[in-house]
Amino acid sequence: MNLIDLIRQDIVEMEAYTPIFPFDVVAARLGRAPEDIIKLDANENPYGPSPKVRAALAELRDINIYPDPGSEALRAKLAEFTGVPAEYLMASAGSDELIDLLMRLFLLPGDAILNCPPTFGMYAFDAALHAADVITIPRRSDFSLDVDAIEAAVEQYHPKLLFLAAPNNPSGTWLPDADLERLLALPLVLVLDEAYIEFAGEDGVPGMARSRIRRVPERDNLIVLRTFSKLAGLAGLRVGYGAFPLALMPHLWKIKQPYNVSIAASTAALAALDDLDWLNDKIARIVAERARFFELLAGIPYLQPYPSQANFILCKVVGRDAHALKLALEGEGILVRYYNSAGLSDYVRFTVGRPEQVDRVIEVLRRI
Repeated sequence: MNLIDLIRQDIVEMEAYTPIFPFDVVAARLGRAPEDIIKLDANENPYGPSPKVRAALAELRDINIYPDPGSEALRAKLAEFTGVPAEYLMASAGSDELIDLLMRLFLLPGDAILNCPPTFGMYAFDAALHAADVITIPRRSDFSLDVDAIEAAVEQYHPKLLFLAAPNNPSGTWLPDADLERLLALPLVLVLDEAYIEFAGEDGVPGMARSRIRRVPERDNLIVLRTFSKLAGLAGLRVGYGAFPLALMPHLWKIKQPYNVSIAASTAALAALDDLDWLNDKIARIVAERARFFELLAGIPYLQPYPSQANFILCKVVGRDAHALKLALEGEGILVRYYNSAGLSDYVRFTVGRPEQVDRVIEVLRRI
């Protein structure tokens, strides 16, 4: 018997998702100490978790007991935080889990989703895992949505789901209200991934105030996903949540893994929500540093940065090889994300780091 012959053929033929590796793995490969690495390749929060989170984890107990399958305490706290009643909310092992869960809920093999690249790769990846068709509607050259093309594709292909990151990853672009209203009028479910919403403030308005999560109870085809990875520096603990129409909740509870949010993750998220002043201060610092970083990157002759509403800045590399630039930065202990795919040929993306990290990056970019 050939074991491979028993595997789904579409899985055998699909490409693996390319993850970002942690400090210790990359440091060992580069022959550097982890503390010598400036890691700006995965949009992590450079300030890490709040002191209250560290204290709560240090006192963690009962880890021999399974966690609450309903994450009741966390959902109650999230209801206070978001203004959305707890019965609309589900906690998760990162928002990635909810992307997969929604595909399991809605898609049979051959069903379709709409995807608007360049964007977060997990939408197309998870659709492939569920043997769904991915209808691709590329973004315009400025990374805005082609809403006319989306409407035409819905009429032709009848997709069940449309996944949109707002702000978008990797471009940092916003989803305007006018576009959102047109999309909500379509006969499909719109899934808004707000992983970076906290950084989307403008004109003194905090990013959270621009979130669409409070609109979920008003619409029967809007879902909003969130994460603690960027907001609270908890990427390593994998904790997120989403708001869903009430009609979906009984069916989501059926198919969710029963103990999906660990005691450590739940404890950390609750402690983070008890330290909002600390979190908001760090968000404000990142947003201010993003503005400074953008101006500095614009002064590098071979980089063309794009305005961003997230905690990263995408740059077109002009007049030199983008992959060679990534490797040169890596040789200096600076990790950035490199792109060379449809719609993103010769691009790099920089996470917004601390001021001293940004200064070091700019010094190296000028020198090399």
